[in-house]
Formats: sequence, C-alpha cells, structure tokens
Amino acid sequence: KSKEAEIKRINKELANIRSKFKGDKALDGYSKKKYVCKLLFIFLLGHDIDFGHMEAVNLLSSNRYTEKQIGYLFISVLVNSNSELIRLINNAIKNDLASRNPTFMGLALHCIANVGSREMAEAFAGEIPKILVAGDTMDSVKQSAALCLLRLYRTSPDLVPMGDWTSRVVHLLNDQHLGVVTAATSLITTLAQKNPEEFKTSVSLAVSRLSRIVTSASTDLQDYTYYFVPAPWLSVKLLRLLQCYPPPDPAVRGRLTECLETILNKAQEPPKSKKVQHSNAKNAVLFEAISLIIHHDSEPNLLVRACNQLGQFLQHRETNLRYLALESMCTLASSEFSHEAVKTHIETVINALKTERDVSVRQRAVDLLYAMCDRSNAQQIVAEMLNYLETADYSIREEIVLKVAILAEKYAVDYTWYVDTILNLIRIAGDYVSEEVWYRVIQIVINRDDVQGYAAKTVFEALQAPACHENLVKVGGYILGEFGNLIAGDPRSSPLIQFNLLHSKFHLCSVPTRALLLSTYIKFVNLFPEIKTTIQDVLRSDSQLKNADVELQQRAVEYLRLSTIASTDILATVLEEMPPFPERESSILAKLKKKKGPGTVTDLEEIKKERSSDMNGSAEPASVNASAVSTPSPSADLLGLGAAPLTNSAPPPASSGSLLVDVFSDSASAVAPLAPGSDDNFARFVCKNNGVLFENQLLQIGLKSEFRQNLGRMFIFYGNKTSTQFLNFTPTVILSVCSLTKPVDPTVDGGAQVQQVVNIECVSDFMEAPILNIQFRYGGTFQNLSVKLPITLNKFFQPTEMSSQDFFQRWKQLSNPKQEVQNIFKAKHPMDAEITKAKIIGFGSALLEEVDPNPANFVGAGIIHTKTTQIGCLLRLEPNLQAQMYRLTLRTSKEAVSQRLCELLSEQF
Repeated sequence: KSKEAEIKRINKELANIRSKFKGDKALDGYSKKKYVCKLLFIFLLGHDIDFGHMEAVNLLSSNRYTEKQIGYLFISVLVNSNSELIRLINNAIKNDLASRNPTFMGLALHCIANVGSREMAEAFAGEIPKILVAGDTMDSVKQSAALCLLRLYRTSPDLVPMGDWTSRVVHLLNDQHLGVVTAATSLITTLAQKNPEEFKTSVSLAVSRLSRIVTSASTDLQDYTYYFVPAPWLSVKLLRLLQCYPPPDPAVRGRLTECLETILNKAQEPPKSKKVQHSNAKNAVLFEAISLIIHHDSEPNLLVRACNQLGQFLQHRETNLRYLALESMCTLASSEFSHEAVKTHIETVINALKTERDVSVRQRAVDLLYAMCDRSNAQQIVAEMLNYLETADYSIREEIVLKVAILAEKYAVDYTWYVDTILNLIRIAGDYVSEEVWYRVIQIVINRDDVQGYAAKTVFEALQAPACHENLVKVGGYILGEFGNLIAGDPRSSPLIQFNLLHSKFHLCSVPTRALLLSTYIKFVNLFPEIKTTIQDVLRSDSQLKNADVELQQRAVEYLRLSTIASTDILATVLEEMPPFPERESSILAKLKKKKGPGTVTDLEEIKKERSSDMNGSAEPASVNASAVSTPSPSADLLGLGAAPLTNSAPPPASSGSLLVDVFSDSASAVAPLAPGSDDNFARFVCKNNGVLFENQLLQIGLKSEFRQNLGRMFIFYGNKTSTQFLNFTPTVILSVCSLTKPVDPTVDGGAQVQQVVNIECVSDFMEAPILNIQFRYGGTFQNLSVKLPITLNKFFQPTEMSSQDFFQRWKQLSNPKQEVQNIFKAKHPMDAEITKAKIIGFGSALLEEVDPNPANFVGAGIIHTKTTQIGCLLRLEPNLQAQMYRLTLRTSKEAVSQRLCELLSEQF
C-alpha cells in the first residue's frame, strides 16, 4: 500500500524469523529453508539482513537438494569473503565436491564460481582441475568445473597452477558431449592467451572438431543446432581459440582452409529460414571465420573471398551487418593480399557515407576510406571526405579533419592540391582544425620553395571572404608575413592591400591570433619598406600600446621600437625568412593515434603504407613517417643536451673495432643472420632518420632518431602486429658497436608497442653499422632475426656553408690521391633535381648554391664530428641526363672516410 506499510510488514516478518531461529524448539530442515528463503527475498527487496547466515550454512550439510540449493543461493548472494563463516562454508563445499554426487557437486561448483573470491581460489583452484580431467566425472559436472575454473582464473590467475592437467584438459575438445567441448573451449582460449606454449596441441584438435561441425548436416547435431545452424556458439569459440596462434603446420592448415572455405560457401547459400535468429547465428560464425582469415593473413585466395563476401554485406538492409562489414574491411585493407580487392568497393563505401542514417556506420565508412586510400585514389577519397564533412555529425568531425589532413599530406604529388585541401578544410570545419593541422601546412609551405608563391596567392584570395575562420587568419598571417613579397608585384595584391586585408580581421580575433598578426606586421616592415609608416601608426595607436593584454602591449612596444631604431640590414637579419623545419613525424598522425588509442587499426594501416612506399617518393621533410607509436613532442630535446651533458658510464671499448659506443652500454649477444630485405631498408635510412626499418607478419620495427655533432639518440619502437603475446622478448645490439640503454618488458601484448632508446657516441670514424638482434617466442615458436641499425658515418655530419672561393681553395688543399674517391655509376631512380637536392641535404652536408660553374652540378660541404677529431668533407655530384649517369667525387682528409661516404651516397641515386 505504501513504503511505510511495507517496512512495517518486513520488520514484523524479520522479528518473527529471528524468534524462530532463537527459539528453544529446533527447526526442521523445511522450516529453516523457508525462513532462509524469506530472508533472501527481503534482501533482494533492498533491506539489510544481519542474521540467518549460520542457519544458511547449516542447510549446506542437508542431504535434500532443495534445502542445500537454498543454502548455497543465500551464501552466493549474502556472504562476503571476509566472513567468519568462510571456513565452515569451505568445509561444506569440500564435502560436496568429494561426495561424487553430481547434483551436489554442481551446486558446490556454482557457488565457488558465483562468489569467485581470492579466498575461494586459494581453497579450490588446485582441486577443480582434478575433477575436470577425472575419467569418472559426469558430463554436467565437467561443464560446471570448466566454467568454474575459468571464473577463478579470471579473478586470480596467479592462484591457478599449471600442471599435468593442462595436457589432459586439451583432449576435452574431443569429448562426445558438445556442452563439455563448449565449456572447455572457453577455458582453453583464456588460458592459451597467457600460456600459448602449454596449449599449442589444442590447435589440431580445434581444427578437427571445427571440421566435423561445419561439414555436418543440421540434423546430425540435433540438440546443438540453432535455427538450422549446427553448434554456432561452439564454432565461434573454436575460431577464437585458433586466433591465439599463428597459422598451423601444412597438414592441419589444409584442413582448416577447407573449413573456412566451407563457411564462406555456406554464406552464399540461400537462407534455410527467414527468421532473424537463423541469419544471426550464421553470420556470427562467418564473421569469426573472417577474423581468423585476417589474423593469419597468409591465404590470398581466402582474403579476397572474405573481402567479396563483406562487400555483399555493405548493401544489406540490416544495419548491424553493414557496420560489421565496414569494420572488418578496415582490417582487410591493411593486408597486401586484399588491399586491391577492398578498393573495388570504393563507390559503395562512398555511397554509404552519403546515405547512411546511423552515425556509427558513417564513422566506420570514413575509417574504411582512410584505410583503403593510396596514391591512386587519394584525391577522390579526400574530396568525398571534404564533401561529407559539411554535414558530418559533430562527434566525428575532428577525427575526419585529422584524417583528411594526413591523407592530403601523405599522398600529395602536387603540393598546390595539398594547400587547397587544407584551406578548404579550414573553411568547412574551422572549429575542428586543431593547431597541429595548421602548424603542419605552414611547415610544409616553408620547406617547399615550389609552393610558397601559390600558397601566398591562395590564402590572400581566401582572406577576401567576408567571414573567415580564425584559423585561416592565422595561416594567412603567417604565410603572407613570410612570402607576401612573392605576390606583391600584382596590383591586386600590393603590400598595402595585403596589410589592410589582414588588419580588417584584427579586431575579430583572439589574443594569440592578434599577437601573430603583429609579428606579421613587423615582417611587412622588412618586406615592404613603403608601408612602414602605415604599420608604425597602427603599432603606435593606443589600442596597441595601452592594450590590457600584456603580450600584445609588449609586442607593440618592442616592434615599434625595432622598426624605428634598427637599420635596414639589422631588420633584414632579425626578420629574415624562417629556415626549413627539420624532418619529424607528423604531429597530426600522433594526435590521431592518441585519439584512437594504441594498437588500433589506424596504426596497422600506417605501418603497411609506410612499407609500400616512401611518402611522396622522396626524403622531403613534408612526409608523414608512420611509426607504430606516438612519439615525444616535436620540440623535445631528443638528445637531452639542453639539460645536463651526457656522461660515458660504460667501460672503454674492448677493441679498436668498437668505434661507436652506447653511452649506457653493458652487454652484447651472438650474431644472427640478417632478415630478408634488411639491406634495402637500411639504404633507405641513409638520408632520413624516421620511418619503418623492418616489418613481417608478426613484428614491425619503427625508428625515430636525432644526431648532433658526435652524439645521437635513437628511439626504436617494436610493434606486435598479432593478437598473441610475444614472450621472452629480447632485443640486443651486437657487433660491439652500440647497445640498448635498458631492457624492454619481456612480454609484448598482442597489438601493443614498446619503446627502447639507444644513446650513441661516435668515438672515431667507422665502416660497419651495428646489428640489432631480436629473439622472442610467438605461439610456442622461437623467433630470431637481425636487422642493420641505420647508424652510419654520415649521421654525424654537420653542414658547413662556404663561398665559392673558400670551397675551391679547400678542394685544392685536399688534392692528395688518397683523399679523393670518385665513382661513376648508372642512375637507379629518375633524375629529379629537387629529389637529388633533398637527398644531399638529408645525407647531412650543406648544399652550396652557385658554387659550381655548371649550374646542373650539386656541391656540398660538411664536417664529420667524432669524439677525438673533426673530418672536413667536400662532395661534388655531376649528373648526365642524356646518359642517365652520375659522377660522384668526395674529398676528405681520410681515405677510409672518403670511401665509406662515397659508397653510402652512391646507393641513393
């Protein structure tokens, strides 16, 4: 009737039950059961129960099922692990487990699993495996024991001992009772994720059982057939178990391939029922089979078939199926075998982006377009993403902006298209364009001379719109301040018009943007002396000199003073054009990875794409380097030289061959054979510092390094591309050249990445690069591989600017035949002047303009820094376009250095 009436009635009942329990007359089993059941019901209504526990424990010793059941139910719900009664409860459970009565054993096992506490695990974790593998245990008890052990392992894995029972529990996969097989599969899958070696024999048994299920008719497994699909949940569990291991040996693999082909074939058959349960069960097995095909990534035929099957689901009327198909195709797009097959569905995915009602499906479509993008379709995909961005759901706009920015940069062959794309991005979704995006476009424009004039013209035109987003004003202000002179010759974009255009936006902007515009104005004073007085009047106005914001006030005062007292030469020096930015991983990519989380599909896509091609075909700093993990801030001092100097705490080198030593080295191990393709990857790093050094189906190794004078620091990123752990993971630098600062965690989880740092000091000139040896266990198999670390002599170059006279004077001084090395060789790559310049700069030397009488030749100068000495180096590269040949001449004060540098640089062209 009311809450008060209910409480009054319950209190009356509690008083009655308490008097019955405390009364002189002993209660029979039925009465105890009745009152304990009432207490349980009152507790479930939300009222506290502080008595009756002892009576419930007494019910456990009853020989009647109903009484024992209520006792166990009460304990599972109301008794906590700290209860004083826990010992009595454990004794009762032990008695029931030892009774060999299957009903009582089932109740006891259910109670252990329901409580699932650490105390329960300590008491029974050693006992339950024995029940599970005992020959005389009934099937129903085996099921309960397997699931109970699984529960204890999940809560307290350290208390479940591995032992002889593990080899015997695997054979439950052959049990005649499918309920036992289902429970055992769940247990083995969880155990195998942490102990793959112990359960590797389960692979062949799981394949055998799966084969029997998928080839059976629905009438063969009558009790386990769900809407004409034989044992769907067991099939799913077996397929998940197989994803804990790499592809099996050829004999088992053949049978597994047959199973997967059968599942794919059945998906093409007309449905045997129109009910949704039939399609759900059938598709559950299909999607898990596709996950296994993707996991193995070794059967091109199956991968393409899976892709085609998923392509059919892209237009299915069921929303969940479309979502799952898009999600699975994202992973398929990262496989070299199925990438082209995924690309055939681009029009369907674009249509889904435009017509889908569900925002989560549209988001997966964006992910898939990003994953399938390559140089052949980049412009189409970026254009479609920009179109969608105008109407995209607000929750996913920032992610789309990041992806468009990354793709536009990564696949920009024509950088005018890149500039147009980013400005469009700011126009369409300016609020979602983070600082990383507009910073990056400025870095690229500054680093590429060929796009600076176009960028200045384009931002000038964009700023003429009545309403401009503030991010566009920032980009416009920065680019016009640096390169406005490139368009000042046109009367439509004269210096005064540029200034007035920017200043018309000034009052609408936030303080940081106003500060940037003031910097642009002082740059204009240097670029356009004719408008100096106009700019000084603005700086002198009260709104600037007396601004409430101290930053704006300080800039106005200092810039005004600078423009008044500094000579033209001083102004030109102080306000000179920004130098090119150093090559770094794109901060946009790092932001996207942080947003998506570690070990995601995005990481895998970036790894695959980095392997297939260098960004934009050159070593330009504009490229995005696809590391497997987020890297430190671009402004971080990688060497730590800004703080305390590095000290060499390692023992002195053992032999004269140890010319490079790690600052914190301590050990080395045996040499292993170099992995296939290691030399090719090594050569790619001679002129660049970041990227993917090595990749196979299991492991991806990314590098990010920085060198300064004779010191260097290299970050090595190890990415586990599988869903299975790497055990005993041990990377070692060998050949006594350098070693690692500290060991990594010996366990690398599936999909995870770990980082290791190498500190390097160049003691003297050296010829051989160090070798990185990596050993680990994957799925029970010992893996051992070695790759060359790209630590080469040219990494310790410091570029040196020289005049033509100084260069040739020094060139004549190095005229000893032993100091010069010359190589004439055939061009291996297209002879592009811009790429050649970038490679010479990436090699480490300064590129000297207008030094050589022949403008087609390239001349460079630099100094190799070692701990003990400095070695001057001059180089001259003469291309012959008609013959498609180069002549490379190097002169240094040491013959061995000349020879080594000539070998390294010749390989780049």
